[in-house]
Parts: sequence; C-alpha cells; structure tokens
Amino acid sequence: MVRGSHHVGAEGTTGTDRIGGLEATLMQIVGWHIEMEFKEDGKRTEAAALLRLRDGTEMRSHAHASRFPEDPDQPQVGEEIAAARALTDLTRQLLDKAAGEIETTTRRPVQSLS
Repeated sequence: MVRGSHHVGAEGTTGTDRIGGLEATLMQIVGWHIEMEFKEDGKRTEAAALLRLRDGTEMRSHAHASRFPEDPDQPQVGEEIAAARALTDLTRQLLDKAAGEIETTTRRPVQSLS
C-alpha cells in the first residue's frame, strides 16, 4: 500500500512523499485531449482529428479511407483506417513542432526525430 499526501491539480504535481520511511518521487501527471470524428458516405469514410496540447496548441488533421465496391460494408474498418491515417499526420506535426522547439533552444538543426 502506498501512503502519502499529495494533490494532483489540472496540470499535475511533482514532489516527494514518504512511503514507509522511504522517499518516493512523484511524477507530474499531464494530459492531452484528442477528438476524432467520422463522416461516412457509402464507400468513403472521412476522419477529422483534433489534438489539444497542454500549452494550448491545437493541431488538426483530416484523412479518409475508401472501400472497394466488392468489399463488405464494415464501417468500423473504414473508421480505423481513416483514424490511423489522421493520427499518422498528427505524429508528423508533433515531431515537426518538437524539432522546432529543440532548434529554437539549442540554435542547431535537428537531424531526425522519427
């Protein structure tokens, strides 16, 4: 059993607690918010993704998936493919943002983050 007193607010907290005579470091808890919406039109599924970072930055991405006429109607599969493609684009955007922040701080170009 872990005992200690600490408060985790909206942005989390860091610090130490005493656990059975030992000192434990608390990790900061933060969160990002992701929204994914789908629009389905027969053989095409569109996904719109929105990512909100804790610094207030919003990133958006759109992607789609198409079904061949002979494929069975499985909307969930189209959603999964379109969502994966939208999230892949958000991955690229996040890596670009991180590279820019590193370059700003270090004043050196980033070779590769992927």
